[in-house]
Amino acid sequence: MALKLSLKPDEKLVINGAVIANADRRTTLIVHNKASILREKDILQEEDITTPARRIYFPIMLMYMDQGQVDKYYEEFVVRMTEFMNAISTPDAVELCVSISRDVMEKNYYRALMNCKKLITFEKTRLGGT
Repeated sequence: MALKLSLKPDEKLVINGAVIANADRRTTLIVHNKASILREKDILQEEDITTPARRIYFPIMLMYMDQGQVDKYYEEFVVRMTEFMNAISTPDAVELCVSISRDVMEKNYYRALMNCKKLITFEKTRLGGT
């Protein structure tokens, strides 16, 4: 099944490590095969890693985009996830952390990222993160 992406004017995305920028008009791309794709809104820069949940998101993002160095990023993920899980006790957040960890173990990095965005939202609403 093909993936259909609608891009806003000047929106960027990364496909298998290549940064693609849309021109001045809305456009639609159709990707017919498996590829690592992240939209601009889903990409964290190092300066954006300001909270514990974002510290979990970042190595998952790197595993997804740079699958040649997964072991390096996985170690960082484990450290950050362990720290986070030791600091929380909310059942929903713990369940989300377990789900993210399972996704990472199964190499389903995109799903792990989308679940980690939920963890970032939890952090914002419950713990006052930014």
